[in-house]
Formats: sequence, C-alpha cells, structure tokens
Amino acid sequence: MTKIILASMLIFTSLSGFGQKKDEKKEQNPKSLYGYQVKDINGLDFNFESLRGKKIMIVNTASKCGFTKQFAALQEVYEKYKDQNFVIIGFPSNDFMNQDPGTDKEIMEFCSVNYGVTFPMMSKIKVTGKDKAPIYEFLTDEKLNGVMSSSVGWNFQKYLIDENGFLVKVINTKTEPDDPEIINWIEGN
Repeated sequence: MTKIILASMLIFTSLSGFGQKKDEKKEQNPKSLYGYQVKDINGLDFNFESLRGKKIMIVNTASKCGFTKQFAALQEVYEKYKDQNFVIIGFPSNDFMNQDPGTDKEIMEFCSVNYGVTFPMMSKIKVTGKDKAPIYEFLTDEKLNGVMSSSVGWNFQKYLIDENGFLVKVINTKTEPDDPEIINWIEGN
C-alpha cells in the first residue's frame, strides 16, 4: 500500500512540474511574449519583459512594398496611444520579393525621414521559412503561443498581444493600423 501511495505521489509530482524551477517551465513553453529577447535596429538587446502591462502590436515591415504607406498610420496610432500602455514594435523583413534589402541603418533612416517613425524598430529578421526568428516562431505556432497557428502572408501583418504578453489576434496585411477593429482593441472596447 505504501508503495502505491509513493508511486502515485511520484507520478503526480512529475506531472505537475513540482520541484521544477519557474524559469525552466517558462523556457519549455513560454506562451508569453515576455520570454523573448531580440536586437533592436541599433543592435542593442531588447527584452519583451520591459513591455509588461502594455498592449503590443507587432508588425513585420518593408520599405519598398505597396503597403509601406502603412508606416504613416502606424506612427499616428502609436502617437495617439503610446501614453496609454500601448506600443508598436516593427520588425523589418526582406522575406517577400526583396522589399527591404537595406541595412538596419538604411531602414531606420528611411522610416524616420519618410514617415517620422518613433515607435521601436527591431533589427531585420526572417519571419518565414526555416530560418524564421524565434519571436516569429512564437507568434505563428500555437504550441508556443498557446492560442493559434498562423503564417505570415506578406509585409505589414499585425499581431496583437495583450497586457500579459499573450497573443490575442492576427490582423491581415490589408487591414490598416487605424482600422476600428484595432482601435477598439487598443481602447478596450
């Protein structure tokens, strides 16, 4: 009888993760954006933990795309809501038809000069394929984000992340950043 009780306790302990460090569980399956760190467009470390408590829109961008004009609306939305626990994070990517071939410095200059971008821009990454950046693995794989799997169909696809670092929704490239669906989400309606 004692052996059965001990075996049952051992099974329960291993299934529940008892004795496992919190950080170890987080690394195995973060389900939260806060477990990720990337390089910003200036080559500095950027830890998503620093955004805890904010709603986040992540957008893969390109400088030579038919949707590049969305930078203007992204900047307007950022300016309007940045003081209300909201942030936009841009990830330049050259994955679609070579539409962002420049260096990080060239991309940032283009965004600043042409669209006045002040929201955080990260270093250029892969958002598709076998070399997809870990942050986009998280965004596109239900096993990692705990919500849904998706694929990045084109530049300016938007990922909405809630104040707890969890994926809420994926927004189509063609949907403008100031679309009522996005604004309602930002405002909590």
